[in-house]
Amino acid sequence: MLKKINWIIWLILIILWNYGFPQASPIQDVLVAVFLSILFIIIQVIQSRYLKKVTSRSKFDN
Repeated sequence: MLKKINWIIWLILIILWNYGFPQASPIQDVLVAVFLSILFIIIQVIQSRYLKKVTSRSKFDN
């Protein structure tokens, strides 16, 4: 579910970039898309690590 939400947010940001900066060159469009992709990959890694920590905890651990 988180992957779908992240993908939708990424897509919205790409669309906002394209409509917000219509004068941007094609290379700028590609660079922004790559930057956002890398950013969202990092976010997914952080989310997966956080979820592993939360789900691996036992209520008996102190």
